[in-house]
Amino acid sequence: MMNVSKPVTVIGAGLAGSEAAWWLAEHQHPVRLIEMRPHVASPAHHSGDFAELVCSNSLKSDVLTNAAGLLKAEMRLLGSLTMASAAQTAVPAGQALAVDRQLFSAWITQKIRSHPLIEVVEEEVTSLAFIEGPVVVASGPLTSPPLATYLQTALGGDSLYFYDAAAPLIAADSIDQSKVYAKSRYDKAGGDDYWNCPMTQSEFLTFFQALRRAERAPLHSFEREQYFEGCMPIEVLASRGPQTLTFGPMKPVGLETPNGERPYAVVQLRQDDLAQSVYNLVGFQTNLKFGEQERVFRLIPGLEQARFLRFGVMHRNTYLNGPRLLDATLRLKQDQPWWFAGQMIGVEGYVESAASGMAAAIAVHRYLQNLPPLPFPRETMLGALLHYVAHASPTRYQPMNANFGLALPPTQDKQAVADRSLAALATWLKEALG
Repeated sequence: MMNVSKPVTVIGAGLAGSEAAWWLAEHQHPVRLIEMRPHVASPAHHSGDFAELVCSNSLKSDVLTNAAGLLKAEMRLLGSLTMASAAQTAVPAGQALAVDRQLFSAWITQKIRSHPLIEVVEEEVTSLAFIEGPVVVASGPLTSPPLATYLQTALGGDSLYFYDAAAPLIAADSIDQSKVYAKSRYDKAGGDDYWNCPMTQSEFLTFFQALRRAERAPLHSFEREQYFEGCMPIEVLASRGPQTLTFGPMKPVGLETPNGERPYAVVQLRQDDLAQSVYNLVGFQTNLKFGEQERVFRLIPGLEQARFLRFGVMHRNTYLNGPRLLDATLRLKQDQPWWFAGQMIGVEGYVESAASGMAAAIAVHRYLQNLPPLPFPRETMLGALLHYVAHASPTRYQPMNANFGLALPPTQDKQAVADRSLAALATWLKEALG
């Protein structure tokens, strides 16, 4: 028998919260979605829309034999709102799935606000003590200080943090087209979805030395630098040596110029909107001071007169110690009917965050049906990721992207992994829905 006495409360309308609210409402559960923006600002958001993409407009690879691509396929099978919006707002990005970030968020916002079973409440939540019924906390890595303090006290567990960064955005009409060329790496997908800024060895070394000497924005005096390896600021990468860049975000392999020559290094620019008026510097998330960003990044060929529409920024992200606090369905191990989702549980990436919101929603659905918890199968990419959240070492817990190293049983055949995953998920979903 279904328990329908109270609506499900979802806190936060980011990717995870939007997915959780949408999935529950689509399965006939009333939802009260609480979002503090636009009345209370966050350090990284720029609008009041839901599911805002703050760091990049890329949702990473859409190829089934890539871990992120497989996770997207699983999300589509589960009825993902994120994937539906991405299909409507995609921009060219080779084999990656990238979107016009403003249209993407606006599309999701409209869907959420117009759903008859979703009540949107614009206020800041500072405590869960007086919320009745099941709660999905998806307030994100930028959870407001009052709620973060409440959770730290209520959960009695460790609250960890790391620094996340975003790349600058530049105006397309300020790029010197005579110095750049259109090409995707290895001519994949469209073959010309990126603008590429080639560098000679001399140009690269001049840029590298300027980057190494550039002044960073200060961190809080009481915090040590702690970064997520998958989103490392470009200046931190440079501190590890020049080859960290030429074998990393500036690698020239597969990006030969129109005359067939391989540059010493390449900076790629990815389209950020459908109008092709905005581009971002791929892999150039940064914490340099704004004036330093202008000075240093204008040393890149083709960007000498670049007009910066948004500078790169860095902010502190807070996340929970998942192995100590959560089970594999993302429910708190204590007695309260509280589930957590999104980056705050220690998954890193847009699709990972969104997928975890769906996972929490399905767990709440089973709770309301008085059915026992049913973790996702570990053969699936989402199931493997959630297993990591619940079972990693509590003392060495770090944010995790979807990757084939999590998928069990191990195999070198990624297509076989994908086939097994989707078959297992289809079978599990029939049982999970009761």
